[in-house]
Amino acid sequence: MMTRTPARPRAHWRRGLLLLVLAGGPLGAQTAVPVVPPGPAAAADSGQPLSLDDAVRLAEMKSEAVRAARAGVERARGDAWRARSQLFPQLYASAQYQRTLKSQFEVLQGPPDDRPLCEAFTPTGTTTDERIQELEEALQLATDCRPSGGIDFSRVGFGAKNQYQLGLSFSQNLFAGGRIASQVKAAEAGRRAADIELVAQRAQAVLEVTQAYLDAALADRLATISESALVQTEAVLRQTTLARQVGNTSEFELLRARVTRDNQVPQVIQRRGARALAVLRLKQLLEIPRETDLRLTTPLQDTSPPPLAQFASRGGGSAPDTAAESRAAVRQAEEAVRAQQAALRVARAQRLPAIALTSQYGRVAYPNAGVPGWNDFSQNWTVGVGLQVPLFTGGRIRGDEMVARANLEEARARSAEAREYAALDAMNALSALQEAEAQWSASAGTGEQAARAYGIAELRYREGISTQTELSEARLLLQQAQANRALAARDLQLARVRLALLRDLPLAAPGAAAGADRQPSSTMPSQQGAPPPAPQTPQGQNAEFGQTAQTGGFAP
Repeated sequence: MMTRTPARPRAHWRRGLLLLVLAGGPLGAQTAVPVVPPGPAAAADSGQPLSLDDAVRLAEMKSEAVRAARAGVERARGDAWRARSQLFPQLYASAQYQRTLKSQFEVLQGPPDDRPLCEAFTPTGTTTDERIQELEEALQLATDCRPSGGIDFSRVGFGAKNQYQLGLSFSQNLFAGGRIASQVKAAEAGRRAADIELVAQRAQAVLEVTQAYLDAALADRLATISESALVQTEAVLRQTTLARQVGNTSEFELLRARVTRDNQVPQVIQRRGARALAVLRLKQLLEIPRETDLRLTTPLQDTSPPPLAQFASRGGGSAPDTAAESRAAVRQAEEAVRAQQAALRVARAQRLPAIALTSQYGRVAYPNAGVPGWNDFSQNWTVGVGLQVPLFTGGRIRGDEMVARANLEEARARSAEAREYAALDAMNALSALQEAEAQWSASAGTGEQAARAYGIAELRYREGISTQTELSEARLLLQQAQANRALAARDLQLARVRLALLRDLPLAAPGAAAGADRQPSSTMPSQQGAPPPAPQTPQGQNAEFGQTAQTGGFAP
């Protein structure tokens, strides 16, 4: 009987030669290896370190929405100051100079009279002749003198060439039918709504930068996984090439390994591009120069919530505040209702009389030339009490009441709507957290098991007791497990942060499904050797509703 014993040492010799060559380094490749462009320097050790805590601290200072909300707070405070000013006296000072070029009173003025002023006649003579002589002299002088008395029109302003006026005006509201008090209440409600909006924009900025940071970390992790898979496929290609050279494998297996490696290259390029875009978005939110290299130092697998005590809920407890009446949008809507109630009282107060105390004090001077002295001024001073009662306004007051009543009804409807959306949004946040925790627990240990399985499959393939199909399946499972673990870590951190900030966050869009801000995990591809569809990078948070401090409404 013939035996095939001599063939076994030859097979072991070939296998040992292959392992020796693989251990010593790859031989020259017989096919061109696709060139993969270097990845961005976002994860380089030499880049500027940036932790999630640092990004959160920069978010409030760099956010345009927060700056706009601060301006809104300043504007609301100005409105409150303006409303309260009507309760205090109003005092104004004025000064005016006027030069008269032509006047209608010029017809009353003649040429200047330079004659001496007429004096009263007082006889001093003792005799009759002396007195007669004095009377004749006085009569002669009386015909050539300027009489005294009368009105000096040059001093009272009729046709005066120069006019100087100094004045003070005073007014004090005594009774306005509650109009001023209602305006103050409306302004205070607007100021409180603006403060709530500022807190909401701060929380939103923190959530946005946290999501951008986690998205960048996730994109970097997915890029690393793709690069690792490319290294694995290149190693398989080298092994298959050497096995083909020694005659231990077929040309089909070599072509299969080469196609698998080439298919992995576009995925690596795509993942690197996604990483660059995610880091660029983070730089834009933090206003970091585009050319600055960033190194994200907060690991994605660290599922402990970041320290957000300065932005988190003020409910007083450690648990997040999910009550509908505690939400920022609901509190804003309630302040809008108060403001509209005050506006309705203002409209009704227009029917009541308004009483005000007024006073005017002025000093006037009309010098012929030059600047007058203080003693050259004459005084005017008046004090009065004014009463104003609307008798007929053509329906204006009624129209104001109708508008104010409609605004109040709308504000109440918006407030009820905000409560409903707040309850739905809270349930959405809790559901998202539960789902993220379940995904995180389900992915625990899967990565280690997949890595162990790939190591075994790689060893079996090197020993020739396994096929390339089995090795590709193990590699795909490893990629999928690592990607799912990274995505679960990102979702869990983001869900925890959002729930911690839920009290101050704006309301999410109504109708948004729970977990709409998260992407589903990748699934196993049906074709062997094809690259796995890794999880998509999240494109952003759900659409938010903006609150208006005046009406408490929501603008989609």
